[in-house]
Amino acid sequence: MNQPQPVALITGASRGLGLEIARLFARRKMPLVLTARGAEALQAAVDELRELTDVIGLPGDVSDGAHAERVVRLGRERFGRIDVLVNNASSIGPSPMPALEAYPLDALAEVFRINVVAPLHLTQLVVPSMRARGGGMIVNVTSDAAVQAYPTWGGYGASKAALEHLSRVLAAELEGSGIRIYVVDPGDMNTQMHREAEPGVDLSHLPGPKIAAPAFVHLLVHETAQFGRFEAQKLVPATSGERS
Repeated sequence: MNQPQPVALITGASRGLGLEIARLFARRKMPLVLTARGAEALQAAVDELRELTDVIGLPGDVSDGAHAERVVRLGRERFGRIDVLVNNASSIGPSPMPALEAYPLDALAEVFRINVVAPLHLTQLVVPSMRARGGGMIVNVTSDAAVQAYPTWGGYGASKAALEHLSRVLAAELEGSGIRIYVVDPGDMNTQMHREAEPGVDLSHLPGPKIAAPAFVHLLVHETAQFGRFEAQKLVPATSGERS
């Protein structure tokens, strides 16, 4: 008897890397639960991908706890479970990004709510059922800005550093549960978010998110995958690379 395809929940799935990951998962016939802030773009993604697989979308902000709970509940009601969580949604904060000495603290708190607290909340929502089934996969998308001191990237980078450490602690706490935790840096990409981070900078020489997305598929069936900054193998320590 064939095993059913894993069900994936992807945040920030209406554009960029999130959409490219969703496209590749859809080609594998994986049922998908997608969320993003832009309702129109998310609906376009759902309309595209439902030609390949069973997919549902719920627009909203993942930093809204009630929205996160609705997304997970919707996935369970539709598909019965969530096997893969990809915490891709991120915020760079103010654009252009300010130096830390002038960083508005309310804006910094919002960056941390989206980039750190929201992924943890979603993880808390899906881990109990993953643990009960004896397995699952959680992927937290990070950046080289978490370890490199790039001027004006301090707010975003600090939030990604927090996400990385949070993920490593989770991995230690969940050891033996069958749940795989990854922190992955897809590398420097030409995306809308990066263009917003550095308005006016020519990013045309950078690869698009299609280059990094296949590595996420590789993680479904293998313990390792090559990413922009480091090899992901159940949280191999970071080395060097590029901003994402």
